[in-house]
Amino acid sequence: MTHVEDELTSQPGCWTRAATEAAGHAHALPAAGERVAIVGCGTSYFMAQAVAALREGSGQGETDAFAASEFPRGRSYDRVIALTRSGTTTEVLDLLGQLKGSTRTTALTADPATPVMAAADEVVVLDFADERSVVQTRFATTALTLLRAHLGLHTDAVVADARTALATPLPEGLVECTQFTFLGRGWTVGLANEAGLKMREASLAWTEAYPAMEYRHGPISITTHGTATWMLGAAPEGLAEQVRETGGQWVPGTLDPLAELVRVQRLAVAVAGDRGLDPDRPRHLTRSVILARP
Repeated sequence: MTHVEDELTSQPGCWTRAATEAAGHAHALPAAGERVAIVGCGTSYFMAQAVAALREGSGQGETDAFAASEFPRGRSYDRVIALTRSGTTTEVLDLLGQLKGSTRTTALTADPATPVMAAADEVVVLDFADERSVVQTRFATTALTLLRAHLGLHTDAVVADARTALATPLPEGLVECTQFTFLGRGWTVGLANEAGLKMREASLAWTEAYPAMEYRHGPISITTHGTATWMLGAAPEGLAEQVRETGGQWVPGTLDPLAELVRVQRLAVAVAGDRGLDPDRPRHLTRSVILARP
């Protein structure tokens, strides 16, 4: 078993622990009404998109998500939350340094022995969800679960769905597809983006991701026999039928969207295996992007 397989199968337990511990971290997480920005890089950026949509959609305050390198320096926030598994990503550390003393910052990380511990005003350490694989799975979803529980939006049903996602066979013929499109709505747009990234990282697959309603505005033209369109969450009316009419494979989201992401993680590993790739060692990637200083 690869590291990523071992790590992705441990997610139900990690989510349960994160949800249990969320109340103890409330002082470091945004209060209702705060104006908040959530930042990250790669997978963490897509988790930030999901959390921002969840928080604002539940009426708990204006919330934006940015890649750490694209944070709008002139904009004012009550708090900035940084998601960083490694605690060493250059763009995240640079941003936290620039915000020091002017904006309250919180970092969620997996490693308590890294520079982010001093860079942020407050830190939440999820070391039980740390990973050996370069490809992120359980840290990202555990951080999202912690924040989801803090917002009062996590239930035990999510964990049950994750266990189902791990135990249920993948749809027949999916591994053999040559192209994958992931769709989301609201908070699941971020999850769709992450699903596409997982497939690219682990299996070098041709993948795309879109808000579901945007799929009709051009992207559906590539759908045909040998392609798959996977919906994370509830699909817009009529979209499944349109995809099937193209000859492509439609994969409905039948579980909680975060559990659907677990199914995608499994698919990424399966496709990697089918192509003779090692999903723990994605091409051209390292665990953290640390830029050399001039």
